[in-house]
Amino acid sequence: MRVTNPALDRALTDSGLRPLPPAATELLQSLQAPPRLAAHLRAVHDVAWLLTDRLGRARPELDFDTTAVLFGAATHDIGKVIHGEELAVPGNRHEAAGRDLLISYGVPWHLARFAGTHGSWDAEEERTLEDLLVSLADKVWKGARVPSLEDQVAGHLGGPPWESFMFLDDVIQELAGAADSRLAFQSAFPVR
Repeated sequence: MRVTNPALDRALTDSGLRPLPPAATELLQSLQAPPRLAAHLRAVHDVAWLLTDRLGRARPELDFDTTAVLFGAATHDIGKVIHGEELAVPGNRHEAAGRDLLISYGVPWHLARFAGTHGSWDAEEERTLEDLLVSLADKVWKGARVPSLEDQVAGHLGGPPWESFMFLDDVIQELAGAADSRLAFQSAFPVR
């Protein structure tokens, strides 16, 4: 029997943000995730949805797994259920913990990995376009710009580099325009 948490339920259903994938919603409910975490995951997931939609329409030849990106965005910070202090202060202990938590709940590695890779796009090992898109959505949702991350994503888009960068810049500018409403939505929910 699931314990109801009205604030968590509102974070998972209120606003015009797209709903999380059902498996992510069920996991957050079973873990009794902090409402602010659920709101954050919805905001990042919504940006990931818009980002993959724009890329897919403009570059249909681009090969990436939209379902994986959306699930990754919907669960990338799940480790903050364990490391709740990282909801209020910066930290990265939630990354490996989140990946391991997802795996312990039966999530396949190719989907669980985003919890561990979303904060490390400049790591020595190559990141896939899917990894980079989850990282980008996690920045753009609040209007943040990270040139090194954007350059890597643009590098995956093909065509002349300047054209890819200009296209991506336009998409990011558009998505960042709604950052204030997403930030307000997240801030409306308690950390605990």
